[in-house]
Amino acid sequence: MIALRRLTIDDHAAILTLWQRASLHSIRPEGRDSRSEFEKQLAQGQIIIGLEEDGRLIGVVVATNDTRKGWINRLAIDPAERRKGYGMQLVHAAEAALRDMGLKVIAALIEDDNEASLALFEKEGYAVHRSLYYVSKRDSSET
Repeated sequence: MIALRRLTIDDHAAILTLWQRASLHSIRPEGRDSRSEFEKQLAQGQIIIGLEEDGRLIGVVVATNDTRKGWINRLAIDPAERRKGYGMQLVHAAEAALRDMGLKVIAALIEDDNEASLALFEKEGYAVHRSLYYVSKRDSSET
């Protein structure tokens, strides 16, 4: 049976394991993705939604809010479970959570080599802005 649920700090290890299996490039287990940082992020309103099959985490998405816009981050599906519509379910769940916060604009950043995610978001009505650049300034390689 497939079930969606909000994840908690108790799911931290399973989330990191799934992200690693899904080959997410931006995992920082000693920094922003450490258990203590995760706990702070959850306390500040970050929402993590998981998709489980018989109690096993097969998908995850992070929804954040910058007060003007909602962000869908770190959408990941277990490689063995892809192409079953699970990514779409998680996007819809993240959108609903962000809309419940009163947000009317929802965005996502997608790495340029992740054609599957780009196709999913385009299919769901997201506009692709090819004229934007993502820039960041980091205190360390773990942030």
